[in-house]
Amino acid sequence: MSPGHTPDLPVLGARKPSHRERVADALRAALIAGELRPGEIYSAPALAARFGVSATPVREAMLDLAKEGLVDTVPNKGFRVTAVSEKQLDEYTHIRSLIEIPTTTALTTTADPAALEALRPVAQDIVTAAATGDLIAYIEADLRFHLGLLTLAGNDHLVEVVRDLRRRSRLYGLATLAESGRLEASAKEHLELLDALLARDPEQVHEVMTRHLGHVRGLWAS
Repeated sequence: MSPGHTPDLPVLGARKPSHRERVADALRAALIAGELRPGEIYSAPALAARFGVSATPVREAMLDLAKEGLVDTVPNKGFRVTAVSEKQLDEYTHIRSLIEIPTTTALTTTADPAALEALRPVAQDIVTAAATGDLIAYIEADLRFHLGLLTLAGNDHLVEVVRDLRRRSRLYGLATLAESGRLEASAKEHLELLDALLARDPEQVHEVMTRHLGHVRGLWAS
């Protein structure tokens, strides 16, 4: 992402994101791409100049990221990007497993096949982004896919809990993974999961989801 550019990252739902939300998305993208590094302190004016916006929405967006645990406020200096420990990654993955594996498995009996099939282009976008090393596109498509699946379960609060866990755990180390090609194996599991859901095979869905979350945790540990 080049300085001065605020990406128009897609969001779920029809509501147009506010300027503050767009700036927050741009800052998350910079975290994903490794442009903002854990432990470093960044001031709102410096970030505003970097992204070509005023300091006010940057300051507001950084406060939003602080509520998500992605940055800490440093009085009179700005914001420090927080690191994610191995213990935290284990805890986030454990909670995701408790929520996502049974919820996704249950979709074998409740989900409309047309709604599942509608997620196939998104799953393919994940594979394409992994193959080309487009980290921001990968994260965005991966988020749409998994939250799209969970939305089919009809529990909006559950979707928001998983969205928050993903924000906290999936920001670091992607560049190295993309360069090594290991991100593609995880990406292809999304298509495998869709096929298992459409085949109404709960055992296979459970196996793929368990493998996928374990695979993701192993990749992020690297």
